[in-house]
Amino acid sequence: MTSTLATRTDWSAIAAADLADVIALRRAIHAEPEVGLNCPLTTAKAKAALSGLPLEIHDSTSTTGFVAILRGGRAGGDGSNGRTVLLRGDMDALPMTEETGLPFASTIPGAMHACGHDAHTAMLAGAARALCARREELSGTIVFMFQPGEEGHHGARHMIADGLLDIARPEAAFALHILPNAPAGMFVAREGAMLASTDTVLATIRGTGGHAAMPHEAIDPIPVACAIVTALQQHVARRVPVADPAVLTITQFHAGSSHNIIPGEVRLMGTLRTLSNGTRTSMREAFHRIAQGIAAAHGCVADTSIDEGYPVTMNDPRATRVMRELAAEVPGAAGWTTMPAPIMGGEDFSYVLREVPGALAFLGVAAPGSDWRTNPPLHNTRMTIDEQVMATGVAMHCAVAERFLERGLD
Repeated sequence: MTSTLATRTDWSAIAAADLADVIALRRAIHAEPEVGLNCPLTTAKAKAALSGLPLEIHDSTSTTGFVAILRGGRAGGDGSNGRTVLLRGDMDALPMTEETGLPFASTIPGAMHACGHDAHTAMLAGAARALCARREELSGTIVFMFQPGEEGHHGARHMIADGLLDIARPEAAFALHILPNAPAGMFVAREGAMLASTDTVLATIRGTGGHAAMPHEAIDPIPVACAIVTALQQHVARRVPVADPAVLTITQFHAGSSHNIIPGEVRLMGTLRTLSNGTRTSMREAFHRIAQGIAAAHGCVADTSIDEGYPVTMNDPRATRVMRELAAEVPGAAGWTTMPAPIMGGEDFSYVLREVPGALAFLGVAAPGSDWRTNPPLHNTRMTIDEQVMATGVAMHCAVAERFLERGLD
């Protein structure tokens, strides 16, 4: 079904007219990337881009994030202030050294916007400007969420704990994430599980150290740790349903100090990714049980722990359908692709989607003349984007906000 209300405003023309400013903001942020929850330079740039607009600014107390609230001037159909919708843009960068050679490349050693958050922030600011210019035509409230700390720092969780979603409680939430490995202007998403939960697993296997030439006088934790790693992989392969998958990858194995010394302990670390709460719970239990049980069987002790990561990013089917309809109507969009399966990466927009229904979609930004199939991907030191596509992102933000304020998730 096509939404006639989606095109009531020509957001693409408006976004195109503001594209130069959106690009300038993106480049300014890109040149001075910041990592984690504390991104004062980026926050200052975003706020400067919103200066003079009819927005209420509310700062996070535990991060440098903030929300900007736009209250529409037109009453809802029942005489109320109407619905409330949230649009999110993340602001933080990654601890990587940029190798793009761009004239506006990172000037901060060891930091780079390799995941496109500079573009996310610039597109959200552009959408805020466009929507503010039509404030009197809007029958509801829009919350623009500018969030740091997405890259593993739980920025959304912190901002929710700070009460920023309760100032103007949204009834739906939407976000865009750029994707260099998709055609420019193509929107990519799916209903239901979109991205995985992201837990960190840790185990310390304690044995008894000794001389490498006399292993019988020690309790060597290295073969025990190896057996644990193998058993964990066997558990995933034989005990986890293929329709509700899990990924458990041990990425660090630390032990020993010399070729002739059996160490007293081995430290393991890895990542656990799942797509449902049930499998997440069962895999956590299995990790503890397998590591501790195998260690005990060999006379060792395993201390195990799990650092809880992001929840599953769960797209509401109704919200996803709204974005899919708009992808067919927003000029400049290259259409919609439904992902055949979830991606086992994670996103802390999942915290917002745990609070309210909504959806996240990828936006293809393959650079002109490049092959999107072989482009440097996200989190790559040479990742680049087609900046012209940001106009399509701005238009989608505006269209989805207008569409929700007019019709909700119907």
